[in-house]
Amino acid sequence: MLNALFWIIALVVLLTTALPFTNSVTWWVRMWEFPRVHIACVALAVMIGCLLFAVSYKVPMLAIMGVVLVYQTAQIFPYTALAKTEVDLVTAPASVRPVSMLSVNVLMENERYDDLRVILDREDPDVLLLMETDQAWADALDGRLDRYTTVKSHIAGDHYGMIFATRLDPVSVEFLWPDADDTPALKAVLRAPDGTAFNFIGLHPRPPVPGNTTAVRDKQIKNAALMTSSSDRPTVCMGDFNDVAWSWTTKRFKRYGGFVEPRVGRGMYASFHAEHPLIRLPIDQIFLTEDVNLVSFNRLEGFGSDHFPMAVTVYFDEIEGSGNDG
Repeated sequence: MLNALFWIIALVVLLTTALPFTNSVTWWVRMWEFPRVHIACVALAVMIGCLLFAVSYKVPMLAIMGVVLVYQTAQIFPYTALAKTEVDLVTAPASVRPVSMLSVNVLMENERYDDLRVILDREDPDVLLLMETDQAWADALDGRLDRYTTVKSHIAGDHYGMIFATRLDPVSVEFLWPDADDTPALKAVLRAPDGTAFNFIGLHPRPPVPGNTTAVRDKQIKNAALMTSSSDRPTVCMGDFNDVAWSWTTKRFKRYGGFVEPRVGRGMYASFHAEHPLIRLPIDQIFLTEDVNLVSFNRLEGFGSDHFPMAVTVYFDEIEGSGNDG
């Protein structure tokens, strides 16, 4: 009985590791990109159990689990403090005023409005991206949003509302609606205090859950990268990607858009699920192009949502073409 149990667990671990290689858009295939830490831990536990107990075909089992453990560890290793960072933390020159940004998935059903208001008062970001905003959240935060000179809202009761607010000078601010999707993406061209124009992109595509394929999510993430790759402006991209930092879609996004990631070499900064530490994953993303200088990068405290807020502070070097308005 014990022998059969070990082999059943080992085969499940092998299958869940292999399925994402298919690049299928089926939700129950792509979901296995998320728990790589958990799969690695189970593989290690099977290896230890195999050494402690009498298990048939012990060597093949150890070999299979060893391969799984090495592969899964390699995927998550960049998001540990042991890896080399992709972007350094720097101090802004005295002559430059940095730009602070905050992205928050509020959780539509969450009613701890005061707790988020406290965070917004303390952080007072120059750029604010709110997700899952229904009318109740819009009303609750109206006094905070009044502090911003530009506010663009898509209020919805389907968990895909979005509010964007900034006190920076806008060149353009628009919601984009990808084909076959009813979830908005936000693209803005803003001017930093020194006049440098930069792109801000906010994303909140649908997750891989029953009833959803990942085709539209993957396309939305890819299109955001393509917008950046054709731009001559620095770019910051934030939001709840509903995709883990180590997925192949996120890696493609980084490659196409020329992005670097503050998480790499610093830790996972896992942002979801805020209430359940054992299943916490890094799905609220922050990406920068290499011409953006990183001053700070933080995961903030919980406020009743299933996501933690993510904050970043940056400044921009003056580059040729950065002042273009197109």
